[in-house]
Amino acid sequence: MISERMKKISPSITLSIDAKAKQMKKDGIDLVGFGAGEPDFNTPENIKESGIKAIKDNLTRYTPSSGIPELKQAVVDKLKKDNNLEYKTSDIIISCGAKHSLFNIFMTILNPGDEVIIFSPYWVSYEEQVKIADGIPIFVNLKREDNYEIDFDLLNSKITKRTRAIIVNSPSNPTGAILSTSSLEKLAEISFKNNLFIISDEIYEKLIYNNKKHISIASLSKEVKKNTIVVNGVSKTYAMTGWRIGYLASENKEIVSAINNLQSHSTSNPATMTQYAALEALKTDESIIAEMIKEFDNRRKYMMKKLDNIKNLSYIEPQGAFYIFPNFNKIIGKEIKGKKIDGSLTLSDILLNEAKVAVVPGIAFGADNCFRLSYATSIVNIDKGLDRISEIFNI
Repeated sequence: MISERMKKISPSITLSIDAKAKQMKKDGIDLVGFGAGEPDFNTPENIKESGIKAIKDNLTRYTPSSGIPELKQAVVDKLKKDNNLEYKTSDIIISCGAKHSLFNIFMTILNPGDEVIIFSPYWVSYEEQVKIADGIPIFVNLKREDNYEIDFDLLNSKITKRTRAIIVNSPSNPTGAILSTSSLEKLAEISFKNNLFIISDEIYEKLIYNNKKHISIASLSKEVKKNTIVVNGVSKTYAMTGWRIGYLASENKEIVSAINNLQSHSTSNPATMTQYAALEALKTDESIIAEMIKEFDNRRKYMMKKLDNIKNLSYIEPQGAFYIFPNFNKIIGKEIKGKKIDGSLTLSDILLNEAKVAVVPGIAFGADNCFRLSYATSIVNIDKGLDRISEIFNI
């Protein structure tokens, strides 16, 4: 018998789709996968060598649970240089990925029944992590026709005496949308007025296009910085998803101390050698990732061009991350391959089994009339996969 807490948790649809796609490929099926939530590039050589050197230098023992001092200082330097944010090393917790940082935050700030505002479409694990911490996810739907900007009347209507925090994810997974400065400023005002935490997930901050600029909400003022917990990591920027290093920054000493205590009793420290690899990553000149970002932009443009020729689909141009989130409202209720399209699970099943294309159903992100495409794959795969999708949609 499992706990009541765990009975509330749904499996990750993104990981299950990815696992099924990998198995189909292993079985020799010519499948195109658009489910990847990770760069398809290799970790840069200097970063890999740093991890190898740490092992050879016998840097394989426990570290402080909140991370090695050198890496915490590198995070402090990065936040100052990139985000105009002043922190001390005592404000930083290094964790086993940004996902782990988020988990630690929810476990630390939520009591049973506390509410967390989540903008929808949303990254799949926000909802489940809030529920694990005995919190209640409260969804504020964002509209595609508004470029997924915030409806503040709707947001204010969702805030209650139990509201504890608001999650900000910009650039967004799954939409690629970037919140405007004015939206961030209004969010800051709401956090003051209602004494709410802002949890700012900035994992895609470097993957931005069209000369857009990432703005960390914590940088808007000293007041909003006090209310904000910044979350980031090295996974997406440096193609280091499997290395599992993330971090958080907060001026709230009580929260940082509690998270340090929690981490000491759960994971102890993040893997020692990967901390040294992350240290190298944060010290690396950004020219080393410029080619990766340029290639993502090329793929983004190519995918949009292909999507423009597919009937019955619509989307907004993603400004960041490496996803496009097409809407298929026009075919809901119609039949394809003998199946009635009643939502994203049915559609993704048809695409997987009939077109041999793996996408992530939008229901995983709170939008059952959409599906997510990742362009963290080659132009060849994008071309082949979207041609197959076109055959399904051009009905």
